[in-house]
Amino acid sequence: MSEKHKNGFSYSKEQLNSLTESVLAIARAGGASACEVDVSEAVGQSVTVRMAEVETIEYNRDKGVGVTVYMGLRKGHASTSDFSPAALEQTVAAAIGIARHTAEDDCAGLADKDRLATVFPELDLYHPWPVDVEAAIGLATECEDAARAVDGRISNSEGATVSAHTGHSVYGNSHGFLGYSASSRHSMSCAVIAQAGDAMQRDYWYTLARAPGDLDNAAAVGRNAGERTVARLGARRIPTGTYPVLYDPTLASGLISHFVSAISGGSLYRKSSFLLDSLGHQVFSSLVNIVEDPFLPRGIASSAFDGEGVATVKRDLVTNGVLNGYFLASYSGRKLGMASTGNAGGCHNLIVAPTAGGFDDMLKRLGTGLYVTELLGQGINTVTGDYSRGAAGFWVENGVIVHPVEEITIAGNLKNMYQSIVAIGSDVDRRGSKHVGSILIDKMMVAGE
Repeated sequence: MSEKHKNGFSYSKEQLNSLTESVLAIARAGGASACEVDVSEAVGQSVTVRMAEVETIEYNRDKGVGVTVYMGLRKGHASTSDFSPAALEQTVAAAIGIARHTAEDDCAGLADKDRLATVFPELDLYHPWPVDVEAAIGLATECEDAARAVDGRISNSEGATVSAHTGHSVYGNSHGFLGYSASSRHSMSCAVIAQAGDAMQRDYWYTLARAPGDLDNAAAVGRNAGERTVARLGARRIPTGTYPVLYDPTLASGLISHFVSAISGGSLYRKSSFLLDSLGHQVFSSLVNIVEDPFLPRGIASSAFDGEGVATVKRDLVTNGVLNGYFLASYSGRKLGMASTGNAGGCHNLIVAPTAGGFDDMLKRLGTGLYVTELLGQGINTVTGDYSRGAAGFWVENGVIVHPVEEITIAGNLKNMYQSIVAIGSDVDRRGSKHVGSILIDKMMVAGE
């Protein structure tokens, strides 16, 4: 059996390496003082079933070459999806042409050679899922059927989707670095609509993993989607006031994302962050400990090297609420007079240590207050940290959910919110790059009726 038919790719690792080296040679011959190249290929299939009928079957097969050249301190970038020798020549020529017309930037250039990765541990990221269309339709149907069977009030569906994707890429630069990575990402999701009288509610659930065997089963995903939707029926507003707020794990990761954005190089050197000059300072309550672990097996954000080839490092990012490091690429590091942290392309798996028990324990700790399961709008000022979002969820009294809530706004300031974290649950959501349980914040303003 050919390599192509075994993994679905049209190009082998060796061919991607050869393409990368060819582009580097073309750039060198064209007079570039330095060059970096990213060559990638991705293959995917997605099937959606809605109301027991097949709605869409999608296939994707993408490939591309991105070329960045440096002419001294001048930089140019161009890309193509054509791997022919003539196209590669033209793409490099375009990048060189752009570089000749850009202004010099003394922070431009490749990552420092001594920071490049030399060790490439096996991270178990590549698990192709040979699910054919008929099998995917069967799984999507099972998922949607399970959601619709939860309650007779589930009247409509946005469908259930089963997706399987794999990709591989090579990053190379004129320091001699050549790094290959192959990965997979598979998912199953379902969203349904419930109706009671004139009121309608929608909710969803999904599972995502590198390996198909790590996905939740189709019926469980559907049941979760159905139960979450029905639970929202009868939602109403609550009186305006200041209450403790419990963030569902699916939303707690968003709180961590705002933190990541605030301590990332671009925000810092542009002075557009509410956490400027926060290194070594208390940014969270003393309960909070966060580890960045790029080497987590099957992790969604695992990698031995970043987008510039810099070696990634496992580190204690936050210790007892104190910030120990930023997220920097080479360029942003130079702008700040600091070194790259191996985060070109973003953060790696962030693991937020739990301080409490599971969901039931977190409800007890909340006592009487708001449990938030959905946020609406983008009301976040990254410069000041001011935070205001539309929200929906549940009103809780004495640790027990009393009724669903909608049409409210929660507000605060992220600096204060981070300092006001009083518990982190062990109900950890591991489906993304931030592994965090539910987060309880001591008090926030809630605008209702």
